[in-house]
Amino acid sequence: MSVILAIETSCDETAVAVVKQEPNSAPAVLSSAISSQINIHALTGGVVPERAAREHTAVISPMVKQVMETAAVKPGDIDAIAVTVGPGLMPALVVGVTAARTLAYAWDKPLIPIHHIEGHIYSALFSQTTHYSLLTTHFPALALIVSGGHTLLIEVKDHLQYKVLGTTRDDAAGEAFDKVARLLGLPYPGGPALSKLAESGDPTRFNFTRPMLRSGDLDFSFSGLKTEVLYKTRELGDMSQKTKADISAGFQTAVVESLTGKVKQALGKSSYAVLILAGGVAANQLLRAKMEQVATNHGMPLLNAPRELCGDNAVMIGFTASYAWQAGRKANWQEIDAT
Repeated sequence: MSVILAIETSCDETAVAVVKQEPNSAPAVLSSAISSQINIHALTGGVVPERAAREHTAVISPMVKQVMETAAVKPGDIDAIAVTVGPGLMPALVVGVTAARTLAYAWDKPLIPIHHIEGHIYSALFSQTTHYSLLTTHFPALALIVSGGHTLLIEVKDHLQYKVLGTTRDDAAGEAFDKVARLLGLPYPGGPALSKLAESGDPTRFNFTRPMLRSGDLDFSFSGLKTEVLYKTRELGDMSQKTKADISAGFQTAVVESLTGKVKQALGKSSYAVLILAGGVAANQLLRAKMEQVATNHGMPLLNAPRELCGDNAVMIGFTASYAWQAGRKANWQEIDAT
């Protein structure tokens, strides 16, 4: 059995959780807390790294105390401390890593360094598996990770074994959503606002390019699509709410078809047991529906990260750490740093 305190501060959410794993069972969440900075960064229309770090610093200590009290655990009950070491905004990452190192030193506990993206993978893998032994049937898996900072296709060969098949050459999908939302005058955070507006739009009115579908590889690119929308908004000038909705729907459809198109290409190259969809943009309803359709057409299950675990959170870090702990991934407080 393991009890792990997990910390995540890679961007603008401060997150802490306590995760427990019993033998032959999937990890269970004893407590979890997230402090969002949306209202703060809405003033600048995007995340300012130094401001994010100051907010992390202000709340992380009371959050650690809160989740441990909720979980009814004391320092002596904790087996290890897991923390996101990267990738992310460096000033933000440093806060979480420093907190984890400090607690590891004070409590004489080992550290488990976690890569932010593997956390997203495990948010889908563990959250939909009730019995630990079933996890062995999920490999190899094809994971699509879509967020504000990352767009990746990853082959998960086995637990903690990853091969990156494709990545974005410029803007990540979530970043493109936010930038197009800003072009349309939508409130921060732009991605969810754009998706909401797209629900009332006509996705066929503006037939935007589906980027990179004939590139011959599994990489992504969304900067050209974003520029295409920019030129269209300049051409149209003052737009009605209906036109904004149609642009939103057309743009969203183009992004989703680009993402699912690459997934189909990857499935044509190799055999996989399951599909995994995770990351902040994995909360998008159209993407979830289209990925479910792809999985059904290929006769395989789709593991979606639940919406509450699509964004950055410490539960996914604790889930990953539960398995990393068993695999022997440990460090002392002097051996890790933010990267």
